[in-house]
Amino acid sequence: MKKILFTILLALPLLVSAKSEDPKYLAGAVPEQDGLIVFKQTFAVTGKSQAEIYPVMQAFVKQLVADGRQDLRTRVISDENNTIVAKIEEIMTFRKVFLNWDHCYFRYLISAECTADSKVNLIIKQISYQYLFDNEGKGGENYKAEEWISDSKAINKAGTKLYPRSGKFRRKTIDRVQEIFDAARAAFDKPAEPVTKKESTTVIQ
Repeated sequence: MKKILFTILLALPLLVSAKSEDPKYLAGAVPEQDGLIVFKQTFAVTGKSQAEIYPVMQAFVKQLVADGRQDLRTRVISDENNTIVAKIEEIMTFRKVFLNWDHCYFRYLISAECTADSKVNLIIKQISYQYLFDNEGKGGENYKAEEWISDSKAINKAGTKLYPRSGKFRRKTIDRVQEIFDAARAAFDKPAEPVTKKESTTVIQ
């Protein structure tokens, strides 16, 4: 029995290392443009004109602002020529259990352009993070996405795994950006409903 237990304990590191990373987080998942990380998505809105599309995107972006942390970093900075641009700061949670909340401030710029051919061009860029800050939200560590979640900074040389620390930022960022893009499309299905950030973590008491 002891030999079996010893064999299992020896095999555990191999089993853990054998766990494969989801390909959606690996090379190419974080797009770079001229050395900067820029997420883009364009979609068409069938049956609606530019004049009908823009108010929906206006409301969508303003809801992101309303749902963000209410400080100087979260605000609409431009709203003209059928394009609305805002800076957002949100709380990004990595893990939340009793007496232990691992989280950061997630900051980004979002731009929603509504074109004459009934399309929406979404851009998310200028991504950064503040981590391990004090109880007043000050200090800690600050990272720009380019130096923290890019392919060269977050993926091992073999291209098979994410580094433990920067990897959790990369996963959460990819998921959050996709969530925003999906919500922008869904805004045209039920535009009257506010689009809020989903909380995917579980609190364990």
